[in-house]
Amino acid sequence: MSREILDQWCERGILALVLAILVFGPLATGAVRTLDFLVIQGLALGVMLLWAARLWLDPRPQLLWPPICWAVLAFALFAIVAYLRADIEYVARQELIHVLIYAILFVAILNNLHRQEFMQVITFGLLFLAMLISFCALYQFLTRTNKVPTAGGLLEWLIFRDKSWLVTSPYEHRAVGTYINPNNLGGFLEMLLPLGLAYTLASRLKPLTKVFVGYAALIILAGIAVTVSRGSWISTALALVVFFGLLVWNRAYRLPALVLLAALVVAGFVLLPRTEYFKERVHQLFEGGKINDDKRFDLWLPALRLWRENVWWGAGPGHFDARFRAYRPQDIQMQPRWVHNDYLNTLTDWGLPGAALVGAAWVLLGAGVIKTWRVVRGPTAQLGEQRRSNKFAFVLGASLGLLAILLHSLVDFNLHIPANTILAVALIALLSSHLRFATERYWVRARLWLKLCASAVLLGGVLYLGRQELRHAAEYVWLERAARAPNFSPAQIERLKMAFRAEPLNAVTACSIGEAFRIESQEGTEDYRQLAAQAMEWFARAQKLDPWDERSFLGYGWCLDWVGRKTESAPYFDRAEQLDPNGYFTIATIGLHYVEIGNFAAAKPWLERSLRLQRQDNPIAQDYLQIIATRLMERATNHTGTEIHAP
Repeated sequence: MSREILDQWCERGILALVLAILVFGPLATGAVRTLDFLVIQGLALGVMLLWAARLWLDPRPQLLWPPICWAVLAFALFAIVAYLRADIEYVARQELIHVLIYAILFVAILNNLHRQEFMQVITFGLLFLAMLISFCALYQFLTRTNKVPTAGGLLEWLIFRDKSWLVTSPYEHRAVGTYINPNNLGGFLEMLLPLGLAYTLASRLKPLTKVFVGYAALIILAGIAVTVSRGSWISTALALVVFFGLLVWNRAYRLPALVLLAALVVAGFVLLPRTEYFKERVHQLFEGGKINDDKRFDLWLPALRLWRENVWWGAGPGHFDARFRAYRPQDIQMQPRWVHNDYLNTLTDWGLPGAALVGAAWVLLGAGVIKTWRVVRGPTAQLGEQRRSNKFAFVLGASLGLLAILLHSLVDFNLHIPANTILAVALIALLSSHLRFATERYWVRARLWLKLCASAVLLGGVLYLGRQELRHAAEYVWLERAARAPNFSPAQIERLKMAFRAEPLNAVTACSIGEAFRIESQEGTEDYRQLAAQAMEWFARAQKLDPWDERSFLGYGWCLDWVGRKTESAPYFDRAEQLDPNGYFTIATIGLHYVEIGNFAAAKPWLERSLRLQRQDNPIAQDYLQIIATRLMERATNHTGTEIHAP
């Protein structure tokens, strides 16, 4: 077999793997779960190997390197440095892996899939996928079901065979498709809707193909509607205003654009008022005379406070969730994981230089689109009209799809969902590849030294990411087995230890082992002291691996009280309070500490505050406040009786 044929097969292999990544992620709850992202990581390793092979199979290889690539490379290097100085190594490493995979996929798609036929395969594949997911969303909305069929759930069922492959969404009256969060589904669909409309109105496709693409676009629009995501509605509407404005400005597309716009407006005015839930959702946006942000703004202020303490380097890659508890407002008792604002989340995690590099990439992309715009519209036909162009349709649709997700990112975390981020990366790469139609200056001849450097980077990436893949997969399997064992049992402890052996830098696993030993010690068996000592050993490990997690300090302090070393426990409870001053569970546990040392008067205000922070599902505060009231009454009664009978 000749080198040329081998090179073609490698090129097609890269196309197949990239398509698999783009399709699997949205079908697997956005690839937010561990197993789902491990699949994407494995596919990305295949892309890297095939590209490395292509560098040596092609006798005259070239690299397409537009200016945005420098920003991507700079941010990847910055991410490595930020990882090396992060407080929580495990969390920072997982975030670094995401960044490296996104960067590699960007450059690989840019340099291997820029041909027009490949671009159309990817575009039509994504539109068809979005249509299928939208059908699923429509079914969920009409039947009011919150059961989510996902590829990741099916894969998990095939591995463990012990539970349904359907995932339950917490959103009972909103469609989520194959995601968990309807806002994330809206983010995925809004990136593809302008692309479908652009190919319907501005491409050179055959009429029958346009009918199918237009139908897919309308179903995608219906899918966005039934997510009942106000952020998605607004961002989609603004993107469509720009979309139709650009087409109406051009005589060649004016009439069909006006007809389609009129049809969409009429359909919206006819259908939306007939649905009570839609009207209620719109009314909730301005409930009480002010914007109802669903407590998003309450997360932004802690993020700003956290950033101000770490202006240049940020809190650390992926560290917002771990550091949030120290800045938690009283009425937020959840773990948000992200800021619900991608821009602010980037600033908080990566600091000012990291946010500037991300912003520079978007600016360079916009400059490239402007430079490409006049070229891809094609030559002027007779009577002064523009010929339809598939290149123009893609540039128009992809640009406005990215505009929609950028607008939506002001109020959500769509670009922290791997499937949505990878889709955005693919659109950015394919958009950037169109710069080759404007100028040839961005083609770089891959001479021997450059081939050696590129191959070293790719193979080094395969070795590092491959090792991380195996390590994380082993940890995942043992953690899943531990989750299926009886809670806090010796079997669960052993499986958690195996997970920690596979990944000895995960503080959550160490803390879970310590908690299991603590619960066993609480049973009060003869060896309770030995069990408490083992619990403290694991809590101490967790404190070193993650110094910002109050749970390990609470557990360690509890064990000291339990074994009679009550004078030593106060610093650990004080540290826990510093790390989570407004967490109802932390406050309740400190109240328990005072109960344990017999100071019921001091315990009472802590437990009362915990109950004010969390009225529902707070049994510790509710139960012990009753016990304290009884004990204080007994003490008061005994004290009074002593005074009466005193000689």
